[in-house]
Formats: sequence, C-alpha cells, structure tokens
Amino acid sequence: MSEEILNALTQLFAIFSKQDGGVNEEEREYVIGFFNQELDQDSIKEYLELFDKLVDYGGEKQEKKRTSMKDSVRVLGLCRKINKTLTQAQKIVVLTKIIELVKVDGTATPTELEILGTVADVFNFEKEEYEIIRQFIFFSDEDNEEDFNSRNIIQVRKDISQQQPDTTYLEANIDGQMIFLKINSVEMYFIKYIGGEELNLNGFIIKRGNSYLFSQGSSIKPPASDALYYSDIVSHFNPDFKASELSFLARDVDFKFPSGDIGLRGINIRESAGKLVGIMGASGSGKTTLLNVLAGLESPSKGSIEINGIDINTNKDSIQGVIGYVSQDDLLIEELTVYENLYYNAKLCFDNLSEEELTKRVDDVLTSLGLAQRKDLKVGSVLDKIISGGQRKRLNIALELIREPGVLFVDEPTSGLSSRDSENVIDLLKELSIKGKLIFVVIHQPSSDIYKMFDKMFIMDTGGYPIYYGNPVEAVIYFKEVTHQVDKIKGQCTLCGNVNPEQVFNIIESHVVDEYGQLTDKRKLTPVQWNGHYLDNFVPEEIKTVTTPPVNLLKVPSRLMQSVIFMMRDVKSKLGNKQYLLINFLEAPLLALILAFIIKYTNLPGGEGYSFYYNENIPVYILMALIVALFMGLSVSAEEIIKDRKILKRESFLNLHRNSYLSSKVVLLLFLSAVQTLTFAVIGNVLLEIQGMTISIWLMLFTISSFANLVGLNLSSAFNSAITVYILIPIVLIPQMILAGLMFDYDRLNDWISSKEKVPILADVMASRWAFEAIAVDMFKSNAYEAPYYKLEKEASKANYVTTYVVPQLTEELNNMDEQLKGESNDNSFESSTLLVRNIIQSQPFKGLLEEIDIDSLLAVDNITAESVVLLKQYVTELERQNFDTYNLMSQRKDKLIAHLESGKDYNLNEYKMKYHNQSLEDLVRKVNATNRSEVHRNKLIQHIDPIYNDNFNTNGPLNYRAHFYAPVKPFMNKDFDTYWFNFFVIWSMTIFLYIALYFEWLLKLINAFGNFRLRKIKK
Repeated sequence: MSEEILNALTQLFAIFSKQDGGVNEEEREYVIGFFNQELDQDSIKEYLELFDKLVDYGGEKQEKKRTSMKDSVRVLGLCRKINKTLTQAQKIVVLTKIIELVKVDGTATPTELEILGTVADVFNFEKEEYEIIRQFIFFSDEDNEEDFNSRNIIQVRKDISQQQPDTTYLEANIDGQMIFLKINSVEMYFIKYIGGEELNLNGFIIKRGNSYLFSQGSSIKPPASDALYYSDIVSHFNPDFKASELSFLARDVDFKFPSGDIGLRGINIRESAGKLVGIMGASGSGKTTLLNVLAGLESPSKGSIEINGIDINTNKDSIQGVIGYVSQDDLLIEELTVYENLYYNAKLCFDNLSEEELTKRVDDVLTSLGLAQRKDLKVGSVLDKIISGGQRKRLNIALELIREPGVLFVDEPTSGLSSRDSENVIDLLKELSIKGKLIFVVIHQPSSDIYKMFDKMFIMDTGGYPIYYGNPVEAVIYFKEVTHQVDKIKGQCTLCGNVNPEQVFNIIESHVVDEYGQLTDKRKLTPVQWNGHYLDNFVPEEIKTVTTPPVNLLKVPSRLMQSVIFMMRDVKSKLGNKQYLLINFLEAPLLALILAFIIKYTNLPGGEGYSFYYNENIPVYILMALIVALFMGLSVSAEEIIKDRKILKRESFLNLHRNSYLSSKVVLLLFLSAVQTLTFAVIGNVLLEIQGMTISIWLMLFTISSFANLVGLNLSSAFNSAITVYILIPIVLIPQMILAGLMFDYDRLNDWISSKEKVPILADVMASRWAFEAIAVDMFKSNAYEAPYYKLEKEASKANYVTTYVVPQLTEELNNMDEQLKGESNDNSFESSTLLVRNIIQSQPFKGLLEEIDIDSLLAVDNITAESVVLLKQYVTELERQNFDTYNLMSQRKDKLIAHLESGKDYNLNEYKMKYHNQSLEDLVRKVNATNRSEVHRNKLIQHIDPIYNDNFNTNGPLNYRAHFYAPVKPFMNKDFDTYWFNFFVIWSMTIFLYIALYFEWLLKLINAFGNFRLRKIKK
C-alpha cells in the first residue's frame, strides 16, 4: 500500500477506536497486528506512533459521548481520498479490517455502525453486499443461525442434519464450524472459524472468530479431517456448473521404442470431462511415455487414442487446439517477463482477437492464477530465480490454460517444489478439472492431501504394465487385499484421515526374504503378475461416447504473422539479456581491434611509418577475418534451437508452421551477423588502411557468417546439448582454415585430396575457400590502383606465359617427336608428346597457320609425319611472334594509360600504389614465389604462375564450374562470371541448401538412423 493510503487507514482506525470512549488494548493490538501484516519493522513503529497520537493513547480517559457528525465528515473525506486509488477488492479488504476493529471489543455502537455505513457508501458497495460482510464478521456461536442464511455462505461442521434452505453445508470432522463467504462482485472468498481446535490456513494457525481472506490456492487443514482446498469451496459455490461434452478413449495401446524395447503394454483408459487423473509408477515404468502417447507426441505401435471419436494421430488437424501439454521442464523464456511469456503465446493462439481483447485475456489468466502481482517481473533462470518455483509452474500451466484446451496433460508438476507450492499447483489443476477440463497428471511421491485430490489414479509397474485404475484411496485397499494383509480394509487413517501413497509402492515392490531374514532381489509379485491381477479385476467404466467435434477456440495466425510474432518474441528476449547483447555487439569490434593492432607494423623501407602496400600480413588478415566471421556466425546460432526445443514441443499442439519459426530465427541471426561483420570490417579496414574495399569485404564476411548461422542452426537442431555443439565448432572451423587455400597449396595436400590443375572437390565444399578466393581476387583486381590496368596486364601476362613457357615446351616436344620419327632417339615418349602438343595447341587462342586444319587428324599418332612436325614448328614460330607482339602492345597501352591518368591533378601512380595496392596480396594471387611456374601433368601443361590472369579453362559441359584457385572468372553455362560474384552466389546456394536441410531435419534424421542402427546391432 502507498504511504497516502496507510495514513488514511491509520486515521480511520483512530476514528473508530475513539467511538466508545477511547482506544482499548484489544483495539490497539488489532491495529498492531494489521501493521505487522503490511509493514516492515521501522514503518510499524512510525505508524503506531501516528495512531497513538490520533487516539491520545496513554492520556486521560475520553468521554464516551462523541459527535458522530464530525467523525462522519472526517471519514467521508478520508474514504474519498483513497477511493480512487484502491481496487474494489482492496476496498473490501479495508472494509473487513475496519469492521473487525469495531468488533474487537464485542460491541458496536450506533455511531460506529453509522460511520461504517458511510464507508460502504463512499466505496460504492451494494447494501446487501455490505450487510452480508458485516453479518459474517460479527457472527458468533451465540448468534441465531436463522438470521445468517444466504446463498453466499457455506457452513462446514460435523453435524449437518439441521440445515437452512439457502445455505450450503459440508460435513467434516471438526469441533465447531467453519463459515465461508463469497463476495460476488469481485469473486473473493473469506473464512472464519468458530470452535476450539487449531486450524491451519496456508501454514498459519487461524484465531477463533477472526475472518481471513481465502485466496486462490489456499487450503485449510483440520486436525482430524480432510483438507479443504480453494477449488473445493469454489465448486460448491457453483453447483450449476456443467462440464463440456468430451470423451477420451485409449484402446489397447502398446508402444515400442526405436531400439525395439517395449514401453507400454495394453493401456485402456476411458474418461470424460471434469476429471483429474493421476499417473503414478516407479522409475522406468513408462509414466512420461504414457503421457506423451496419450497427448499425441508419440504414436502408439498398436491401438488408438480418440477424443470425441477422432483419432489424435491420424487426424491431428481435427483436434487442433484441443490438447494442451505442460512439460516437467520449464517452457519459459527466461529473459521475458511473466506477462510477456503469456502475451506472445496468446498472440500465436488468437489471431481473431484485438489487442485490447488479447491483453484482457492475458491479464484475466494471470489474475486467476495469482500471478497478477508478478506480471512485470522477469521469469529468470532456474538457478537465478526471480519468481518462485511454484509461480514458474503456474505460469507454465497458464501458457496452456490461456487457450482453454479440453484435455490437458501435465508431467510431474510438483517436481522440485516445496510441499506448499506443490499443493497450490495441484489445487489449481483440481480447480481446472472442476471447470470442465480433463487433466492427466504424472505425479511422483505425492503427499496425502495431494493424493486425495485426484479423482482417479492410473498406476503402472516396471516395463509399461498397467496394474491399477480407479479411486486413489481405494488403491491402498486393493493392493493390501491382493497381498492378503491384516489391515486390508483400511485405506486411510481413521483418526487423521491421511493416506500414505508410498505404502502402495512398498507393497508393489516388496521383495522375498530369504531364510536368513535378508531381503533378496526377487520381488514377491512380478510386473506381469500384478498386470494379471489388474486384467482380472479392472474393466474401464463405460462413458458416454461423444461424437460432436470438441470445442476449439484456437485461431492460428497466418504463416507470415507467425514469423513476425516469433521474431518479436525473440527480439524482446535478446533485448532482455543485456549480457548477451553486450558480448555479441562488442565481440566483433574487439576482435577487429586485436587482430588489426597485432598485424599492423612499421614496414616502410628505413622503418619510418606504416604503408598498406608493404604489409605482408594482409592475406593472413583476410583469412582470419573469415574465420572470425565463421566463428561469430556459429556461436550466435549454436544454442538457438536447443534452448527453444521444449517450447517448440509445447507449441507443436498449435500446429504452427515450422518454416515461420525457422525464418524468424534466420532473419534475426542474419541481422545480427550483418551488424557484427560490418563493425569488424570497418574497424579492421580503418586500422590497416585498406582503402575502398570495405563494402566488398563486409559483404563476403556477412555471406560466410550467414552460412555459419545455418550450420549452427543445423547442429542446434540435431543435437540435444549445447556443450556438444560447442565441442563440434572446432571440428567445423579447422577444416575451413586448412582448406581455405592460404595455409596450404592445393597441389601439396594428400594424394587423395590434392589437385594440380583445379581446386580439389573437398575444398569446394568449404565456404571459406570460396570466400577467401573472392576477397583476394577482388582486392587485387578492383582496387583503385590495379583496376585501370588489370585487363592490359592480363593480356600481357597471357602473352608472356606463351612466349616464356608454352613455346619452349612445344618446341621441346616437337623436337622429340622429330627425333622419334627420324629414329635418332630410343625414347618411347612419342605418344605422350603427341598428346601434350595437341592439348597445348587446343588450349591456345592463337591458331595462326592451323586455323583451318583438323588438329585431331593432324596429331593422330598413326598419321604424324615429318611434314606434320614441320607444319607444327611453323605454328609455334607464329604463336611466339603473335604473343611477343601482344605483350609489347599491352605494355605500350599501359604506359599511355599511366601517362594519361598522371596528367590529371589528383592522380599519382606511386601514391595510388602505396595507398590501394598490397605487394603480398599480389605475390599471392600471382604465385610469384611458386617453385614450379609451369608443369606438365597427365599430358597437360599446367600454368601455376599468374593464376589471377589465367582465364583459359578446360571445362567439360556447361555445368562444370571447376577452375584453378585465384581464377579471375569462373566458367558456368558456357559463360564467364566474375569470381567475386560467382563465389558469392555459390556460398548463398550452400546456405539455402542448409536451410532446406534444417527444415526437413536431415542431419537429425541421419544421426537418429545411425543411433538406431547401432542399438539394433548391439542387441543382436
């Protein structure tokens, strides 16, 4: 309560206390008790001093006669002051406290009653409601019961033979009577006890004659009678409630695990609406398996499960929204508040509701579950709790309850909770069943009070055998009768009414004693024998089979809207995790700073200053930038699906589209990767003075990070543990580093992998290879220094290669062939020389003298003559001359272009070279340090020098894209595509493939198939 309201209430207490001549000790003790409930110790002292001052406590005795008019005016003013601040429910609590204060001394003067009427008028209470509250508080065992008779009253007592016509009576073994009052306007309940026993209300001893709020989840426990729960009282105040029409039938259900083990055997269940059914059993008996099968999460190997005649496995769409499932584990998003968890869940359920209607529905559910006061608190993790375990469990139930499913399955809702929270949760489920829901609950070691709240109990034994199905209390009697125990007619304690569920399992699992009095491993009755007794004694009771379609309030949004909602929820969740945001948005710039700082060194001749041109670490920087992008993409996506897996399991009952969820994840991850890679590229390029390449470098870093996002999502979807995924990240990254093309030459790898002419197939499946090549080629071809001259240098390089390597090789081979034909050589390489010459000539664009000659016929081994060799030598001479002329022509054109550019004001060739060009990158893409600049391999002349200028490809078919590393263009569909953009689209094609694999869960299916194969092999 606010300070203003507490001040006003203190003054109200003072006014009423003075009406009978001054405050007495009973009244003052009552006020102190109220302050103890509402305030801390320091505040209690402050407000008690205020109260004592107002009533002149300790002063002279005041006269009994008071001027009611003056006090009524003051009360009117005080009530108006707080009227607009309090809710109607709070006003009722205030009124009850004031009436109790008046009642403390046992009398109520006309003046006090008049002022009470003033309070009720100002608080806008109906006259009848005020009167019933006043009568309830003042009622004692000396009053005439006939004067206190109402439909809003329930009386609980030992003897209910004499009853008033409008009052509901409940029988309980108590001394005296309990009275429950319902306030219709706000659905509030109060209790008072008139008797001589100690009754426990929510863990506190209640005082005789005092009234207490009986709120949601409350329970009151008499010493020798069953506990009364909130749901019990509510149900008796609503006797006309009618359950919805629903029938649930499980017929002869068996279930086998993929390994071949049997999980369930011969399950038969028949239930209608309005029941709370418990499922119990020892560990390994199949409780959760049964729940999953009944809920449709697993399909039975045999038998069927029907709701209103509809098979839940073959007609899932027909029962959409009818089934709800509450897992044993938390299905909450830790970074969201209580309200936000429920709100976004509701958004996915009710596309037909307006924002106001949706908000009201969420608020109503939170209020009904006692979570309204916690709505703005973050849920927090299980280890870092912000809300209690009981509140977490209630919120999990709320996620299902908000869409009002007809059948609700709950897996061990009391696991890890205190006894008090456990009772509250089961009481909530009991209340839901009273309202017409059919609820199945897996329960483990319940207390007596919880055990007796169930309408039926289904008990299983090890191996999936059903052994009991019926009334919970009668279960104890049944198992005692089967084992012929002495006290077999006693199901519960006759004195305290308690039932010991543990006794049931002690009987079921009792072991044979040997001749030495020691327990053996052999059970007295095996699961099969218990199942035999079950089959002999239990036949599921007949229920009315309902054929009308079950009620479904679910209205799922469109696929696009689902994606939007998923994304909003994910964004809100990530914004709520400040640590996550800080690390992810600082990671990229920090790594860029570290990397750039380390590899930037004073490298100018003479050691004065830094120049991008002389930095030998630029190729390594490109590779490390790609590895960082891969790592960031993997790390941000590694847990995305794992942490949502349980939530997705629950949301599977909504029939939401998987693509909507996945697309929302991908879009958000792509945005995060775009920001990360952009900050990395900008900071790294600025520090290393890489000019004009920021956009192209960022785009490729973003592309490969997006690829990594999809790799991470596939791993996250296929494995159950985030730790496993993080262990796999190095296994993903290291091959990407090794086969990127920088650390090791592709022609110097293992013989199974390496390739002399083209990039190995294994490297082609590495996104890093495509990204590194794209950046390296683009940085060389497209920088401001190289771009004007690249085409001229390429033609000059090709001409130089022909004159320097091709012509000498052809000359050598032709001389060898000539010697072979003349018989001057015993070398048997004539055929290989012929093949080599033919392959070289066919790869050259300069045909010269051979333009109109059939090369295949000319170089056929059987047709080669001395004249043929002479003709080929003439071709070589012409080829050398043409390429020599081309080289000179390209050199002249480059000199003219340089002169033209330098004639401008802003162009200086040397400055541009130092600013935009990097010598180490040029050496890399031109392979100037290659040991073998040209090599004969498999009757082909392989060019190693200047791969960046080499666009002569020997391709087979229009779909063959394969080329050497650092090729300036890539062949595809009989066209040449720029390497940067070709590689860009290759990586995105791989990314799209990974999305398809993610959608269909190919990796998960592969792992499961392998796991099941291994299990079957081991069993054999």
